[in-house]
Amino acid sequence: MFSEVSTENQIEIVESLAKDIWTEHYIPIIGKEQVEYMLENFQSKRAISEQIGAGFLYFLMEEENQFIGYVAVLPKGNELFLSKIYIASSKRSKGYGKKAIQFIEKLAAEKALKRVVLTVNKNNVYTIKAYEKIGFKNAGSVIQDIGSGYVMDDYKMEKTI
Repeated sequence: MFSEVSTENQIEIVESLAKDIWTEHYIPIIGKEQVEYMLENFQSKRAISEQIGAGFLYFLMEEENQFIGYVAVLPKGNELFLSKIYIASSKRSKGYGKKAIQFIEKLAAEKALKRVVLTVNKNNVYTIKAYEKIGFKNAGSVIQDIGSGYVMDDYKMEKTI
C-alpha cells in the first residue's frame, strides 16, 4: 500500500495528486490564490525534489493499482514530523487515513522516535477532530510566515508513540 518516492515519475504522481487534493480541499479554507502559491512552493516537482534532498521521506499510497494519496515525514531529533498526509476525496472515510497514521507510527517506532508531530490549519475542523480521535493532542498555536503575504495559521498536534 505504501511505496517510498524516489523516481522522477513518482514525484510527478505526487505533484498531480497534490494539485487535485489541495484544489478540492483547501480552496474553501484558505482561498485559491494561497493554494496556488503553496502548490508551487511546497508541492511542485521542484519543491518535492528539494524536500527529499533535505531528508523528507515521501510515500505514495496505492490501492488496487490506483494512487490514492501520499504522506511525507521528516525525522527531527526524537520526533517524526508528519508534514503531509493527503488522501483523494473519493477515498476518505474508508479507513485509509487510519492506515496511513499506523504506517507513520510504525515508521517512527522503527527509527526509535518518541512521538509524531504535525501542524493542521485551525479552520480544518474535520481533520482536527480526526486527529484527536486517534490520540493526537493539541500542543498550541503555530503561525508561520510562508512568504508573499501568506501565513499558515495552524495548531501543532502531537502523539507519543
